[in-house]
Amino acid sequence: MPFEALMTIEEVASYLKVKKRTVYDWVKKGKIPAIKTVGQWRFKRDRIDQWLEAQNQGGGVWQI
Repeated sequence: MPFEALMTIEEVASYLKVKKRTVYDWVKKGKIPAIKTVGQWRFKRDRIDQWLEAQNQGGGVWQI
């Protein structure tokens, strides 16, 4: 897995256009795929994209 494929909390928040606190809440509740490495949360961009697609399987409004 290339290092560039890993995103930080800040990068995920920016990518999803939400606040960092929202990403932390999703991680705490297990709602978003994340990896904890050396005490820091990291996210695979491809897993985030898959997760986004799964959130909208039924169409319409996303329920996260």
